[in-house]
Amino acid sequence: MQLRNVAIIAHVDHGKTTLVDRLLQQSGTFRENQRVAERAMDSNDLERERGITILAKATSIVWKNTRINIVDTPGHADFGGEVERILNMVDGAIVLVDAAEGPLPQTKFVVSKALKVGLRPIVAINKVDRHDARPTVVSGEVFDLFAALDATEEQLDFPVLYGSAKEGWMAANVDGPKDSMAPLFDLILSHVAPPHVEEGPFRMLGTILEANPYLGRVVTGRITAGSVKPNQTIKVIDRNGKFIEQGRVSKVLSFRGLERQGIEEGNAGDIVSIAGLPEANVAHTLCALEVTEALPAQPIDPPTLSMMFRVNDSPLAGTEGDKVTGRVIRDRLLREAEGNVALRVTESDEKDAMEVAGRGELQLGILIETMRREGYELSVSRPKVLIRFDPDTGEMTEPIEEVVIDLDEEHAGVVVQKMSERKAELIEMRPSGGGRLRLVFYAPTRGLIGYQGELLTDTRGTAVLNRLFHDYAPYKGAVQGRRNGVLISTDAGEAVAYALWNLEDRGPMMIEPGWKVYRGMIVGEHTRGNDLEVNVLKGKKLTNIRTTAKDEAVRLTPPIRMTLEKALAYIEDDELVEVTPKSIRLRKRLLDPHERKRDERRKEAEEV
Repeated sequence: MQLRNVAIIAHVDHGKTTLVDRLLQQSGTFRENQRVAERAMDSNDLERERGITILAKATSIVWKNTRINIVDTPGHADFGGEVERILNMVDGAIVLVDAAEGPLPQTKFVVSKALKVGLRPIVAINKVDRHDARPTVVSGEVFDLFAALDATEEQLDFPVLYGSAKEGWMAANVDGPKDSMAPLFDLILSHVAPPHVEEGPFRMLGTILEANPYLGRVVTGRITAGSVKPNQTIKVIDRNGKFIEQGRVSKVLSFRGLERQGIEEGNAGDIVSIAGLPEANVAHTLCALEVTEALPAQPIDPPTLSMMFRVNDSPLAGTEGDKVTGRVIRDRLLREAEGNVALRVTESDEKDAMEVAGRGELQLGILIETMRREGYELSVSRPKVLIRFDPDTGEMTEPIEEVVIDLDEEHAGVVVQKMSERKAELIEMRPSGGGRLRLVFYAPTRGLIGYQGELLTDTRGTAVLNRLFHDYAPYKGAVQGRRNGVLISTDAGEAVAYALWNLEDRGPMMIEPGWKVYRGMIVGEHTRGNDLEVNVLKGKKLTNIRTTAKDEAVRLTPPIRMTLEKALAYIEDDELVEVTPKSIRLRKRLLDPHERKRDERRKEAEEV
């Protein structure tokens, strides 16, 4: 059977996973009466809840006697490490662009990677059914983007299809025919080249890695040369040709729709998964014993943010989770780093702590959320950017991101002011239709930590922010942090409604009556700039004298709800977020007030 390998690449929310749903349905992969979940490729709970793709996944369909292997990739810049590797596995790419939003930073990022690898993309303008769609203008913007990224003549001569994945049609014209995805299928067969196959013994580059509870480590990739069978003895070598391990293939799996089935033999050009090699990793070459040279692998963009993952040492430790020791947390993080190449996990100088570096807050937030759902308890520090020193000049440099903000014109002033306070430079400002503007900034990663929530407040929830790692640039100086101090509990116990009611003048609370608190835990935000210690356990003095003022019913203002992302953005350097399967609490790093004072004095002495 003939083969085609193609990846679907696009910005987050432009409809990749929905498009794959329609391709699977219309190719006859499902039975007529088969119940299939919406966004079938988003398999884990977090992907379904947030509506984003986090892990790249492959599927396979048959059209006119040709097997088409399709890889659905994440659209979020934080998970870009997945996309870069996938492009080495395919011979074509469908660049999906929203007909209203046009090409956004992640589109630019993945397209630049695809052009570098030499792919000739197909452009699909999706969501033409939107009321603010502008498909012909967007088509021109995509051409400009390709030209700006130094595409070759061949790559600039790309075919364009218009359609709506939601309605299940694609056509060469905006007006249709609006009946099926057949034009896209036919274009894949005619435009995407068959897989390039090399001569010689079995060779395959590991591209996607996963841990399976029954099969152990499973490595997915495209076979470059030769063939592989179950029980065959093969070896693994790294990018430089260094020997890693030798072992027997326990299973060769191939994609058939949403299922993976064991096959007798995987041949050159096909995308398969191989189980049975415990040391094999992404960017390693799996090959026959006589092979000595590794296949070329893409180096991955460096991480830009790091966080400390520590053992939870609060007085409530171990009451809500069952995985609490430093050894268990360390093993879990090292296991995560094996499968996720964009993460870097290293031992820290601090006791019972690991340093985890990644692409962005969202990537690290997803890791923490996954761990808490698995029953882990831990405390994490504020994200820090990874500073580098220029080897030639010795100058301190920091990561800069390209930030694209789409917003209504009336809110542009406040956003430009806030971004300039965060040391961002405005690069471009242009109308994007319908009374909206597109602002492009170069901003230090430090300044963007925690800005998303503030932006939504300033623009009444109408702005869309997209960001992408741009480059390292000279350090921009101090960025102003949080202006308010916090309210800290002085004692341990259960919060009392009467005490919270009396403290409302001091600032908004983050806890409710009946919640367990401990000494050093943050219970609210102070209205002033300094921290204040408060007693949230103080009940009402019960006497037999009644007064109208004292006996009012206690009416509390609803507390600030802290999500994980909000908490990570909110805390300062001397604070931690305590994460358990049931709660997210904020606390001071040093719980004892005397220790905190000593630490402040020590810092002041160092500054002098």
